[in-house]
Amino acid sequence: MPTSGASRSEGDGLLEVGRITKAHGLRGEVVVYLSSDRKERVAAGSQLESDRGPLTVVSSRKHQDRWIVHFKGCDSREAAEQARGTVLSAAPISDPEGLWVHELIGCMVQTPDGTQRGRIESVMDNPAADLLVLESGVLIPVVFAVGGPVDGVLVVDTPDGLFELLDS
Repeated sequence: MPTSGASRSEGDGLLEVGRITKAHGLRGEVVVYLSSDRKERVAAGSQLESDRGPLTVVSSRKHQDRWIVHFKGCDSREAAEQARGTVLSAAPISDPEGLWVHELIGCMVQTPDGTQRGRIESVMDNPAADLLVLESGVLIPVVFAVGGPVDGVLVVDTPDGLFELLDS
């Protein structure tokens, strides 16, 4: 496995997509925790960036909520042990339907009739649907977003009465 001291700058446009958590077996495989559901990140032939240099996936398979991955050049248990804790990064995947958290933070939320409801402070993970957290503390399921943000505004089409319930 490459061990060059290649460093990534903060402005390189890469996203942290996972982390090597431990070695698996004797042939250099590692356990990878992916921070998203984009399994193409660990598909054979894909390349991930790390502070150890670029890592090319030879093979991978799902194991519970993680992935067992074999990277090119990592062929022993010792090499896999040395990779423990390595942060994996990659360029964003183009997805016209997707919403990116970094694009949502700071956006003004408004209803289709133009009523402004507040700015997005963060996005909270939730099993049913991620939640937009407004500066006021109001939580709005992201599934009510209509498209993506445009000029710093995110339109949400919520069920009638939702905001009235929150305002009372």
